[in-house]
Amino acid sequence: MTTIARSRYLDSDRDLRRYGDVRGLLPDVTNPSPIVRLNRVPPAASAQAYLKLEWLNPFGSVKDRTAAYLLEGLSERGELDGREIVEASSGNTAIALAALALLAGTKLTATIPDGVPEEKKIILRMLGAEVWETPDDLCPVDLPGDGAIALARSLAASEGGQRFVATDQYENEDNVRAHYETTGPEIWAQTDGRVKWFIAGYGTTGTLVGVGKYLKEKNPDVRIVGVEAEPGHRLPGLKSFQEATVPGLLDTSVIDRSFVVSDADAYRVTKELWQREALMVGPSTGAVVHAAAQLETASDDVIVAISADSGMKYTSYFEEILGDEGTPTI
Repeated sequence: MTTIARSRYLDSDRDLRRYGDVRGLLPDVTNPSPIVRLNRVPPAASAQAYLKLEWLNPFGSVKDRTAAYLLEGLSERGELDGREIVEASSGNTAIALAALALLAGTKLTATIPDGVPEEKKIILRMLGAEVWETPDDLCPVDLPGDGAIALARSLAASEGGQRFVATDQYENEDNVRAHYETTGPEIWAQTDGRVKWFIAGYGTTGTLVGVGKYLKEKNPDVRIVGVEAEPGHRLPGLKSFQEATVPGLLDTSVIDRSFVVSDADAYRVTKELWQREALMVGPSTGAVVHAAAQLETASDDVIVAISADSGMKYTSYFEEILGDEGTPTI
């Protein structure tokens, strides 16, 4: 009787959702993050509005895509060998980079604004990252960008550039490429090519520019909408360009409309999404849905908005807005 040798491990099989490690869960055109229709929260009354639930990615946000492409680019260019990674982040990119870095055999140092929720700082440290909290007024004024970006670039330049390599999500075109090659094609396929409006927040702008370029190549009539925060905001992941440097990745020719959304409106809509749609989203999602409700749309328009992360990283923020009664009234 012939004995058939078998591998010690089962082969990876995407159809069975069986993977060699967690990186197999990263989204792409054959394994897209889901889109879910809004049924009870505007702008559903005037159009078909969908949220693309990026928080169902393995490390919990839209930045999983960016982080994977940033590391892949460094590796392909030979810039990663023997060096640690440094990145400025409001949390999500750093979390994904920390996870992917440890699987790649290196380490992340994250420079983050000190107002980032404690939940994100704890997650980063659990993943083995070194976390440097950075008040803007303590960072060198002669370096570009806000405090966290300035500090990350300073660290990358230290020790003759031998210890750290900066992934630099605000300037690195691999960020745009990630969304041009994955998020954009996913949305086009998931809407049967009917998407009319795409909405995302202004952060690094990689998502807006990458998806926007792809969708406009497929149909120049698709409208791309960017959402900006107010100065002094508490909407991690979003930028107020009145107080932060405009990212080098931003291509304004791709953007058709922009809205500035207040914290009050963003958190109000976030609570509505939790309590009326059972979607446990983060506050930037509330901001983009509020902006979507301001659009003049036709009844058959299809809107897709990025839900960048879940609210589970913001429970300390939500505790504050719930108030003494514990259960908010909308």
